[in-house]
Amino acid sequence: MPPTTSAFPKRLAIGTSQFDQLRVLLASLVGRNPFYTAKFEAAGAPYKVRHLGELAEFIPFTTKAEIVADQEAHPPYGTNLTFPLDRYTRMHQTSGTSGTPIRWLDTPESWDWMLRNWEQVYRAANVARGDRIFFAFSFGPFLGFWTAFESAARFGALCLSGGAMSTAARLRSIFDNQANVLCCTPTYAVRLAEVAVAEKIDLTQSPVKLLIVAGEPGGSIPATRSRLEQLWPGARVFDHHGMTEVGPVTYECPAQPGRLHVIETSYLTEVIHPETGRQVESGETGELVLTTLGRVGSPLLRYRTGDLVKLALDTMCECGRNDLALEGGILGRTDDMIVVRGVNIYPSAVEQIVTSCAAVMEYRVRVLTKHALPEIEVDVETTAGADAGTIVEQLQADFDHAFRMRVPVFVVPHGALPRAEGKAKRVLRVEG
Repeated sequence: MPPTTSAFPKRLAIGTSQFDQLRVLLASLVGRNPFYTAKFEAAGAPYKVRHLGELAEFIPFTTKAEIVADQEAHPPYGTNLTFPLDRYTRMHQTSGTSGTPIRWLDTPESWDWMLRNWEQVYRAANVARGDRIFFAFSFGPFLGFWTAFESAARFGALCLSGGAMSTAARLRSIFDNQANVLCCTPTYAVRLAEVAVAEKIDLTQSPVKLLIVAGEPGGSIPATRSRLEQLWPGARVFDHHGMTEVGPVTYECPAQPGRLHVIETSYLTEVIHPETGRQVESGETGELVLTTLGRVGSPLLRYRTGDLVKLALDTMCECGRNDLALEGGILGRTDDMIVVRGVNIYPSAVEQIVTSCAAVMEYRVRVLTKHALPEIEVDVETTAGADAGTIVEQLQADFDHAFRMRVPVFVVPHGALPRAEGKAKRVLRVEG
């Protein structure tokens, strides 16, 4: 759909702000940040740009492999640091679910920039001063936990830490403290509901009215969203996504569930074809590339996130925002895609099918590579008393309809599949 007249001034204002921030960022890095100074010199890139389009024209992509190699060559933090070490006050690291963990340092100024981004997430979710937010995770080295907590406290919410608690203890704390907002991964929200049944805790009486989920694509997958809202009656699901390397990036559109808006006041965004690197058109799927405009102390320019997204077709969203929109949220990762008999299968597509079956409690995808062509099989745990034969028949028919191939489904005993507090790893590669 063509942009409306009212969309142009807002898009122009966004672009102007991004360009001004980009010029300041580039000027701050030259001669100070060894990683990017060397990168610019190797590429023959200018240190100034005349317009935003020159960023992609002259400055090469940054990849995770480059950051990992830099930190291995210059331990422990690498050379992507714009200031002396004594300017940095925070250290966090990636989860390592897609390779070697990366350590990340932040100055107080960069940290404040990320907290402001989280405030935009909370505002979009209609979180207000005085709300009580329960953070249902252990506070390890991953950045998202800490930024979400500190930003909420600064925003004026009562912050309740769920660190060092069992799942049952967290449920009791939610009720005892009358927490009306729950922050966790989609998988762990399901796990909390599962334990509530075992502990005879009635979630129809839960004080939780809002589930802020992140860490997995599930919050934007219709079947997973529907399941969460059934398990937590009266609660609304609100999706968000971010990364330790870049901070909080998106928030769910208030008017269209399953659509994420990029915080374009803080990020310069590109969506590229994963193989060719060319820019994709609106409505196409590609890899999300981000430039962190305000994280000067440890920036990323044109960082290939590995996240697969689909650009929305419209410029003016129903919610009145003009920030770039991603249909369906994070669709998957470039390194998670499974090619089976020439068919590209994303874990999010499998999740949509499996979680549409109310009798399935947990599942796992096994990728079998013992033969020349990979095959996949799916293991599922079901609710007590469910008809295993009917479930297998239904899921296999759904997979056949979606992928035009037979996907064997097996029912495994209760408790056979692992439960995750953080990001769930449901794809298991089995080599023959």
